[in-house]
Amino acid sequence: MASQSRNNSGSKSGMSASTKSSSSRSTPSKRGFAAMSPEKQREIASMGGKAAHARGTAHQFTSEEAREAGRKGGAAVSRDRAHMAAIGRKGGSSSRSASSRSMGDSARN
Repeated sequence: MASQSRNNSGSKSGMSASTKSSSSRSTPSKRGFAAMSPEKQREIASMGGKAAHARGTAHQFTSEEAREAGRKGGAAVSRDRAHMAAIGRKGGSSSRSASSRSMGDSARN
């Protein structure tokens, strides 16, 4: 018990409050790729894509592969019941009202 009371008195870590705050950062500085401008990032990414195509290791989806990927993604999303319920609650709402859409449709015909 004596050791516990000794540990609980005063500062637990032995550092003052000012030492703690100066050693931790609230926002880390950007480094590497994140510190570059978007244009420079795009340029580097483009070089990587060109190199992959030159080596023959780049992959381009066929329409069947893309269809299968979309099917898998849709199945994964639909397993989230809360997300699907939120979509259902929105219904067919959009930025335009239903009356303005129907007026536009009749004007086209």
